Amino acid sequence: MFNPPDFLTPDPVATESFSDAGAAVARLDELYRRNTAFLRDRFEAHARGDRLDRRVRATYPFVQIATGTHGRIDSRLSYGFVSGPGLHETTVTRPDLYHDYLIEQIGLLIDNHGVPVEIGESDDPIPVHFAYPRDINVEAAFGEGERPLRDLFDTPDLAMMDDSIVNGTRVAAAGAPEPLALFRAARIDYSLHRLAHYTGTDPAHFQNFVIFTNYAFYVDAFVRMARERMAAGEADHVAFVEPGDVITQNARFGPPEPKGMAPERMPQMPAYHLVAPDNSGITLVNIGVGPSNARTITDHVAVLRPHAWLMLGHCAGLRNTQRMGDYVLAHGYVREDHILDEELPLWVPIPALAEVQVAVQEAVAEVTGLAGYELKRVMRTGTVASVDNRNWELGDHPSIIRRLSQSRAIALDMESAAIAANGFRFRVPYGTLLCISDKPLQGEIKLAGMASDFYRQRIGQHLEIGLRALEKLRSHERERLHSRKLRSFAEVAFQ
Repeated sequence: MFNPPDFLTPDPVATESFSDAGAAVARLDELYRRNTAFLRDRFEAHARGDRLDRRVRATYPFVQIATGTHGRIDSRLSYGFVSGPGLHETTVTRPDLYHDYLIEQIGLLIDNHGVPVEIGESDDPIPVHFAYPRDINVEAAFGEGERPLRDLFDTPDLAMMDDSIVNGTRVAAAGAPEPLALFRAARIDYSLHRLAHYTGTDPAHFQNFVIFTNYAFYVDAFVRMARERMAAGEADHVAFVEPGDVITQNARFGPPEPKGMAPERMPQMPAYHLVAPDNSGITLVNIGVGPSNARTITDHVAVLRPHAWLMLGHCAGLRNTQRMGDYVLAHGYVREDHILDEELPLWVPIPALAEVQVAVQEAVAEVTGLAGYELKRVMRTGTVASVDNRNWELGDHPSIIRRLSQSRAIALDMESAAIAANGFRFRVPYGTLLCISDKPLQGEIKLAGMASDFYRQRIGQHLEIGLRALEKLRSHERERLHSRKLRSFAEVAFQ
């Protein structure tokens, strides 16, 4: 690790090889804890009046693997191997949070290539903000007239937090290692802090199966269901977490009384977590309305590497044959939300994923009690159009109808395409099941009284379908769920 002589740094640590994934992750954790503690100690000493006379720096640990051949890997695998010979490397943050994930990914590398990994200290500085799991009070440590924070500590650098690996636009310097993961450490830290801000819960509570919704009514139903499960001592889940990190434990472990303090005001996109062992439970996030929120939250949830996410929400039905309350299982998207046009051009198809589609369709059949041809009475599979204009109905009607008809769209909303497109972009399995709440092209618009009756009748069933679909996906093998169709030509090794 290169340290300029005018930097105050921890003592350098030699890079070591490891053939055991558990030992490799333990070293990553040791280096990360040491280096972040070093930054916190110097920052807090400065805040107490022990002023610094030079810059302070500590860096992220790295994991790397060097392979010398084009050895053929099992062609059925979608991750766990590097794409060719050479040096592949990534930096690592929060080994405590990613412990099981890192052991799995590093273990696959060692097993598939038959060579050890190397663990050491990188040249990527840790921003002092990210040395704390929660936000720090910079103003308390740096008063007016003092040297700016960035004169003494590394601060977040957007050049180190882009998505060039994810987007396939990375241009590597000559001789630089190839990426081992989709995200480097600083990008992950940025999203972990954003998640806490937007959702009001610690990222550690997020589960591997995520539901996004655009209506608070789904939150009410989810909270009611989760609390009932906790009170009943239901076996599959151990706790329920609400914004403010308010935790209700399962009655099997003690009184199911909420512990913690709810926030004075709800966060922008509150999250609720039905926690299961190994993070195999379900997280629900109310993203509100619009493609911007849909993109924002998925940009950050993606760093947690969930196993699947679903969009459950309401939509406009576009066909005269549809009825209020019918379901729409998306198998394609018309992307007119424009939120990802630069990162994921419109000519890129967003395919339906067979494992997710089958799970959702089976869940609809089981919950409604319908099957085969009868199932078509309540659910239709087809294209969903997503737009960025909530008042799309007020535009040029002939033009709107022509475009929707040419696309074969059967429903329209504002969020589904962004969630699916970001799932494709971030290699996270995705799906969409919408419920028709109005039919504006046929004059059936949502009015207050009608909407209330509709919500009472349909939301519980819709949410139950989503939960059951995710439970089905939870039973899949990881390798089968994380399909090869989401991987690019020269893909990174980490899922």
